[in-house]
Amino acid sequence: MALAYTTDSLWRNRSEFLQGREAIEAFLMRKWTRELDYRLIKEVWTFSDNRIAVRFAYEWHDDSGSWFRSYGNENWEFDEHGLMCLRIASINDLPISESERKYHWPLGRRPESHPSLSELGL
Repeated sequence: MALAYTTDSLWRNRSEFLQGREAIEAFLMRKWTRELDYRLIKEVWTFSDNRIAVRFAYEWHDDSGSWFRSYGNENWEFDEHGLMCLRIASINDLPISESERKYHWPLGRRPESHPSLSELGL
């Protein structure tokens, strides 16, 4: 996945600032070790030229079994080769009970029949 980014790609994720593929790869490994059974829905907000803005919500639990829904927005910028050179993410985490979960598909890609963020009212 890290090959989708330029070697000097810049990221801001919450309060963490990263530069380069190696830092991004290490960040993603930490994230996916902590955020278990991760299920994500994204919607394109807008795009123009080499920039895209998306909004998203994902559900996950930590190693103690506490569930969360994380909401946010990302801004992406791509270089002339289609690699991401800039990613700015603003994310808020909301603790939820397991009964409040909305994403129940098996791990992997979201099924086409599953409601979108807009359809879920998120």
